[in-house]
Amino acid sequence: MLASLTRFTPMNLIRNRWAQVLTQSLLGVLIVGGTAWAGDPFRPSNPHNIGDQTEAAFEAIFRDGNYRGAEEILAVALQVEPNEPLVYAMQASFAYDANDMEGMRKYAQQTLESAQRLAASDPLRGNLYIAVGHFLEGSYLLKKGSYLQAVGKTGTVFEHLDKASAINPNDPELNLLRGYLDLFLSRYTPFSQSEQVIGRFEQYAAPDYLRYRALATTYRDLEKYDLAMANIDRALAITPDNPELQYLKGQFLRNEGRRSMDLGKLQQAQQYYALALEKQDQLSRALVVQLNHENNAVVDEIQKLAQNPSLKGF
Repeated sequence: MLASLTRFTPMNLIRNRWAQVLTQSLLGVLIVGGTAWAGDPFRPSNPHNIGDQTEAAFEAIFRDGNYRGAEEILAVALQVEPNEPLVYAMQASFAYDANDMEGMRKYAQQTLESAQRLAASDPLRGNLYIAVGHFLEGSYLLKKGSYLQAVGKTGTVFEHLDKASAINPNDPELNLLRGYLDLFLSRYTPFSQSEQVIGRFEQYAAPDYLRYRALATTYRDLEKYDLAMANIDRALAITPDNPELQYLKGQFLRNEGRRSMDLGKLQQAQQYYALALEKQDQLSRALVVQLNHENNAVVDEIQKLAQNPSLKGF
Protein backbone atom coordinates (compact mmCIF):
# COMPACT_ATOMS: atom_id res chain seq x y z
CA MET A 1 0.00 0.00 0.00
CA LEU A 2 2.72 2.47 0.99
CA ALA A 3 4.90 1.49 -1.96
CA SER A 4 2.10 2.05 -4.46
CA LEU A 5 1.23 5.44 -2.92
CA THR A 6 4.80 6.74 -3.02
CA ARG A 7 5.40 5.37 -6.49
CA PHE A 8 2.41 6.87 -8.23
CA THR A 9 1.94 10.10 -6.23
CA PRO A 10 4.35 13.07 -6.31
CA MET A 11 5.16 14.18 -2.77
CA ASN A 12 3.76 17.68 -3.14
CA LEU A 13 0.53 16.21 -4.53
CA ILE A 14 0.20 13.97 -1.48
CA ARG A 15 0.81 16.96 0.78
CA ASN A 16 -1.62 19.29 -0.95
CA ARG A 17 -4.36 16.75 -1.48
CA TRP A 18 -4.21 15.38 2.05
CA ALA A 19 -4.43 18.91 3.45
CA GLN A 20 -7.36 19.71 1.15
CA VAL A 21 -9.21 16.57 2.16
CA LEU A 22 -8.55 17.31 5.80
CA THR A 23 -9.96 20.80 5.67
CA GLN A 24 -12.95 19.92 3.52
CA SER A 25 -14.89 16.71 3.31
CA LEU A 26 -12.60 13.93 4.50
CA LEU A 27 -11.98 15.16 8.02
CA GLY A 28 -15.71 15.58 8.36
CA VAL A 29 -16.09 11.88 7.70
CA LEU A 30 -13.10 10.88 9.75
CA ILE A 31 -14.46 12.56 12.83
CA VAL A 32 -17.92 11.01 12.72
CA GLY A 33 -18.48 8.35 14.58
CA GLY A 34 -27.41 2.66 22.67
CA THR A 35 -27.58 1.42 27.82
CA ALA A 36 -30.62 2.20 25.93
CA TRP A 37 -27.46 3.93 25.00
CA ALA A 38 -27.16 7.41 23.68
CA GLY A 39 -28.43 7.59 20.13
CA ASP A 40 -26.09 6.40 17.43
CA PRO A 41 -26.26 8.63 14.30
CA PHE A 42 -25.01 5.80 12.09
CA ARG A 43 -26.85 2.67 13.15
CA PRO A 44 -30.64 2.50 13.43
CA SER A 45 -30.27 -0.96 15.00
CA ASN A 46 -27.56 -2.44 17.23
CA PRO A 47 -26.28 1.00 18.28
CA HIS A 48 -22.86 1.54 19.80
CA ASN A 49 -22.29 3.44 23.04
CA ILE A 50 -21.25 6.93 21.97
CA GLY A 51 -22.63 9.42 24.50
CA ASP A 52 -25.29 12.12 24.55
CA GLN A 53 -22.96 15.11 24.35
CA THR A 54 -20.78 13.56 21.66
CA GLU A 55 -23.80 12.74 19.54
CA ALA A 56 -25.19 16.25 20.05
CA ALA A 57 -21.91 17.81 18.88
CA PHE A 58 -21.76 15.49 15.86
CA GLU A 59 -25.29 16.42 14.82
CA ALA A 60 -24.66 20.12 15.39
CA ILE A 61 -21.78 19.97 12.91
CA PHE A 62 -22.95 17.55 10.24
CA ARG A 63 -26.73 17.73 10.39
CA ASP A 64 -27.16 21.40 11.28
CA GLY A 65 -23.91 22.98 10.08
CA ASN A 66 -23.55 24.70 13.45
CA TYR A 67 -19.84 24.61 14.25
CA ARG A 68 -19.96 27.33 16.89
CA GLY A 69 -22.69 25.52 18.82
CA ALA A 70 -20.75 22.28 18.55
CA GLU A 71 -17.69 23.86 20.17
CA GLU A 72 -19.73 24.62 23.28
CA ILE A 73 -21.14 21.09 23.41
CA LEU A 74 -17.68 19.55 22.95
CA ALA A 75 -16.39 21.46 25.95
CA VAL A 76 -18.98 19.60 28.03
CA ALA A 77 -18.30 16.28 26.29
CA LEU A 78 -14.61 16.48 27.22
CA GLN A 79 -15.67 16.51 30.87
CA VAL A 80 -18.47 13.94 30.90
CA GLU A 81 -17.45 11.57 28.07
CA PRO A 82 -13.63 11.55 28.25
CA ASN A 83 -13.26 8.00 26.90
CA GLU A 84 -14.95 8.66 23.53
CA PRO A 85 -12.37 9.10 20.72
CA LEU A 86 -14.86 10.93 18.53
CA VAL A 87 -14.73 13.86 20.99
CA TYR A 88 -10.99 14.29 20.55
CA ALA A 89 -11.17 13.83 16.77
CA MET A 90 -13.73 16.62 16.49
CA GLN A 91 -11.59 18.80 18.74
CA ALA A 92 -8.63 18.11 16.43
CA SER A 93 -10.64 19.42 13.50
CA PHE A 94 -11.44 22.66 15.34
CA ALA A 95 -7.78 23.08 16.26
CA TYR A 96 -6.82 22.66 12.61
CA ASP A 97 -9.40 25.23 11.56
CA ALA A 98 -7.89 27.67 14.08
CA ASN A 99 -4.37 26.88 12.76
CA ASP A 100 -3.52 25.58 16.23
CA MET A 101 -1.27 22.76 15.07
CA GLU A 102 0.04 21.85 18.50
CA GLY A 103 -3.56 21.63 19.70
CA MET A 104 -4.32 19.38 16.77
CA ARG A 105 -1.33 17.19 17.60
CA LYS A 106 -2.50 16.88 21.20
CA TYR A 107 -6.05 15.91 20.22
CA ALA A 108 -4.79 13.50 17.56
CA GLN A 109 -2.77 11.72 20.24
CA GLN A 110 -5.77 11.65 22.58
CA THR A 111 -7.90 10.25 19.76
CA LEU A 112 -5.40 7.45 19.34
CA GLU A 113 -5.02 6.75 23.05
CA SER A 114 -8.77 6.66 23.74
CA ALA A 115 -9.33 4.47 20.67
CA GLN A 116 -6.73 1.99 21.88
CA ARG A 117 -8.60 1.73 25.17
CA LEU A 118 -11.96 1.42 23.39
CA ALA A 119 -10.71 -1.46 21.26
CA ALA A 120 -11.00 -3.83 24.22
CA SER A 121 -14.78 -3.35 24.56
CA ASP A 122 -15.68 -2.22 21.02
CA PRO A 123 -13.02 -3.52 18.62
CA LEU A 124 -14.78 -2.22 15.50
CA ARG A 125 -14.92 1.42 16.60
CA GLY A 126 -11.65 1.08 18.48
CA ASN A 127 -9.76 0.05 15.37
CA LEU A 128 -11.64 2.60 13.29
CA TYR A 129 -10.52 5.45 15.53
CA ILE A 130 -6.99 4.09 15.85
CA ALA A 131 -6.93 4.59 12.09
CA VAL A 132 -8.37 8.09 12.58
CA GLY A 133 -5.73 8.94 15.17
CA HIS A 134 -2.92 7.91 12.84
CA PHE A 135 -4.50 9.85 9.98
CA LEU A 136 -4.69 12.98 12.13
CA GLU A 137 -1.09 12.55 13.21
CA GLY A 138 -0.14 12.17 9.54
CA SER A 139 -1.96 15.40 8.76
CA TYR A 140 -0.03 17.17 11.50
CA LEU A 141 3.25 15.83 10.10
CA LEU A 142 2.32 17.05 6.62
CA LYS A 143 1.60 20.51 7.96
CA LYS A 144 5.01 20.50 9.63
CA GLY A 145 6.74 19.41 6.42
CA SER A 146 7.56 15.83 7.45
CA TYR A 147 6.16 14.36 4.25
CA LEU A 148 7.81 10.94 4.30
CA GLN A 149 6.80 10.37 7.93
CA ALA A 150 3.25 11.36 7.08
CA VAL A 151 3.05 9.01 4.10
CA GLY A 152 4.45 6.30 6.37
CA LYS A 153 1.21 6.52 8.37
CA THR A 154 -0.80 5.26 5.38
CA GLY A 155 -0.09 1.59 5.94
CA THR A 156 -1.04 1.82 9.63
CA VAL A 157 -4.30 3.60 8.80
CA PHE A 158 -5.35 0.85 6.42
CA GLU A 159 -4.15 -1.92 8.72
CA HIS A 160 -6.65 -0.84 11.36
CA LEU A 161 -9.42 -0.15 8.84
CA ASP A 162 -8.93 -3.74 7.66
CA LYS A 163 -9.26 -4.97 11.25
CA ALA A 164 -12.50 -3.04 11.67
CA SER A 165 -13.80 -4.34 8.34
CA ALA A 166 -13.08 -7.93 9.37
CA ILE A 167 -15.52 -7.45 12.26
CA ASN A 168 -18.37 -6.02 10.17
CA PRO A 169 -17.67 -5.06 6.53
CA ASN A 170 -21.18 -3.57 6.20
CA ASP A 171 -20.93 -1.17 9.14
CA PRO A 172 -22.29 2.29 8.14
CA GLU A 173 -19.67 4.35 9.99
CA LEU A 174 -16.83 2.25 8.63
CA ASN A 175 -18.12 2.41 5.05
CA LEU A 176 -18.54 6.18 5.15
CA LEU A 177 -14.97 6.63 6.35
CA ARG A 178 -13.34 3.94 4.25
CA GLY A 179 -15.18 5.10 1.16
CA TYR A 180 -13.55 8.51 1.38
CA LEU A 181 -10.10 7.08 1.95
CA ASP A 182 -10.37 4.56 -0.88
CA LEU A 183 -11.54 7.24 -3.28
CA PHE A 184 -8.69 9.48 -2.18
CA LEU A 185 -6.11 6.80 -3.01
CA SER A 186 -7.86 5.66 -6.20
CA ARG A 187 -7.18 9.03 -7.80
CA TYR A 188 -3.43 8.47 -7.57
CA THR A 189 -3.04 4.76 -8.25
CA PRO A 190 -3.42 2.93 -11.57
CA PHE A 191 -6.27 0.72 -10.36
CA SER A 192 -9.23 2.97 -9.67
CA GLN A 193 -11.96 1.46 -7.53
CA SER A 194 -14.25 4.50 -7.67
CA GLU A 195 -17.37 2.67 -8.83
CA GLN A 196 -17.03 -0.06 -6.19
CA VAL A 197 -16.51 2.53 -3.46
CA ILE A 198 -19.53 4.51 -4.62
CA GLY A 199 -21.53 1.31 -4.39
CA ARG A 200 -20.51 0.88 -0.76
CA PHE A 201 -21.45 4.49 -0.06
CA GLU A 202 -24.89 3.95 -1.59
CA GLN A 203 -25.58 0.60 0.06
CA TYR A 204 -24.10 0.86 3.54
CA ALA A 205 -23.07 4.38 4.60
CA ALA A 206 -25.19 6.40 7.04
CA PRO A 207 -26.69 8.75 8.16
CA ASP A 208 -28.39 9.69 4.93
CA TYR A 209 -27.58 13.40 5.05
CA LEU A 210 -23.86 12.56 5.20
CA ARG A 211 -24.14 9.70 2.71
CA TYR A 212 -25.70 11.98 0.09
CA ARG A 213 -23.17 14.70 0.83
CA ALA A 214 -20.33 12.20 0.40
CA LEU A 215 -21.77 11.06 -2.91
CA ALA A 216 -22.27 14.66 -4.06
CA THR A 217 -18.65 15.66 -3.45
CA THR A 218 -17.38 12.36 -4.85
CA TYR A 219 -19.32 12.76 -8.11
CA ARG A 220 -18.16 16.38 -8.30
CA ASP A 221 -14.53 15.29 -8.07
CA LEU A 222 -15.19 12.65 -10.74
CA GLU A 223 -16.72 15.43 -12.92
CA LYS A 224 -20.13 13.73 -12.96
CA TYR A 225 -21.92 16.97 -12.29
CA ASP A 226 -25.54 15.86 -12.81
CA LEU A 227 -25.11 13.10 -10.21
CA ALA A 228 -23.35 15.52 -7.87
CA MET A 229 -26.28 17.94 -8.09
CA ALA A 230 -28.85 15.17 -7.59
CA ASN A 231 -27.15 14.04 -4.38
CA ILE A 232 -26.68 17.49 -2.90
CA ASP A 233 -30.40 18.00 -3.48
CA ARG A 234 -31.11 14.77 -1.60
CA ALA A 235 -28.99 15.95 1.31
CA LEU A 236 -30.73 19.32 1.37
CA ALA A 237 -34.13 17.62 1.34
CA ILE A 238 -33.21 16.08 4.71
CA THR A 239 -31.42 19.09 6.26
CA PRO A 240 -32.66 22.11 4.28
CA ASP A 241 -31.38 24.73 6.74
CA ASN A 242 -27.77 23.51 6.84
CA PRO A 243 -25.70 26.49 5.64
CA GLU A 244 -22.76 24.31 4.64
CA LEU A 245 -24.98 22.31 2.28
CA GLN A 246 -26.45 25.56 0.95
CA TYR A 247 -22.91 26.72 0.27
CA LEU A 248 -22.09 23.47 -1.57
CA LYS A 249 -25.24 23.79 -3.67
CA GLY A 250 -24.14 27.34 -4.52
CA GLN A 251 -20.73 26.02 -5.53
CA PHE A 252 -22.25 23.41 -7.81
CA LEU A 253 -24.54 25.97 -9.46
CA ARG A 254 -21.70 28.43 -9.89
CA ASN A 255 -19.50 25.80 -11.54
CA GLU A 256 -22.36 24.86 -13.84
CA GLY A 257 -23.01 28.51 -14.68
CA ARG A 258 -19.36 29.19 -15.42
CA ARG A 259 -19.08 26.15 -17.67
CA SER A 260 -22.14 27.09 -19.74
CA MET A 261 -21.99 30.89 -19.25
CA ASP A 262 -25.54 30.64 -17.91
CA LEU A 263 -26.61 33.83 -16.13
CA GLY A 264 -29.58 32.11 -14.48
CA LYS A 265 -27.37 29.44 -12.87
CA LEU A 266 -25.00 32.08 -11.56
CA GLN A 267 -27.91 33.99 -10.06
CA GLN A 268 -29.20 30.82 -8.41
CA ALA A 269 -25.71 30.20 -7.04
CA GLN A 270 -25.63 33.65 -5.48
CA GLN A 271 -29.03 33.00 -3.87
CA TYR A 272 -27.66 29.87 -2.17
CA TYR A 273 -24.54 31.73 -1.06
CA ALA A 274 -26.80 34.41 0.42
CA LEU A 275 -28.78 31.77 2.34
CA ALA A 276 -25.57 30.38 3.78
CA LEU A 277 -24.30 33.85 4.67
CA GLU A 278 -27.42 34.47 6.74
CA LYS A 279 -26.08 31.78 9.11
CA GLN A 280 -22.38 32.52 8.80
CA ASP A 281 -22.10 33.04 12.56
CA GLN A 282 -22.47 29.29 13.06
CA LEU A 283 -19.92 28.23 10.42
CA SER A 284 -16.22 27.61 10.87
CA ARG A 285 -14.05 30.67 10.49
CA ALA A 286 -12.17 29.28 7.50
CA LEU A 287 -15.39 28.47 5.69
CA VAL A 288 -16.79 31.97 6.31
CA VAL A 289 -13.74 33.50 4.62
CA GLN A 290 -14.09 31.18 1.65
CA LEU A 291 -17.84 31.69 1.42
CA ASN A 292 -17.55 35.49 1.39
CA HIS A 293 -14.82 35.33 -1.23
CA GLU A 294 -16.88 33.11 -3.53
CA ASN A 295 -20.02 35.17 -3.03
CA ASN A 296 -18.17 38.35 -4.04
CA ALA A 297 -16.74 36.54 -7.06
CA VAL A 298 -20.10 35.26 -8.31
CA VAL A 299 -21.65 38.74 -7.90
CA ASP A 300 -18.88 40.08 -10.13
CA GLU A 301 -19.44 37.29 -12.67
CA ILE A 302 -23.17 38.00 -12.77
CA GLN A 303 -22.50 41.68 -13.47
CA LYS A 304 -20.01 40.91 -16.24
CA LEU A 305 -22.27 38.38 -17.97
CA ALA A 306 -25.35 40.61 -17.65
CA GLN A 307 -23.45 43.47 -19.28
CA ASN A 308 -22.01 41.26 -22.02
CA PRO A 309 -24.19 38.19 -22.76
CA SER A 310 -21.77 37.11 -25.52
CA LEU A 311 -18.91 36.79 -23.03
CA LYS A 312 -17.01 33.58 -23.73
CA GLY A 313 -15.45 32.99 -20.36
CA PHE A 314 -14.25 34.57 -17.11
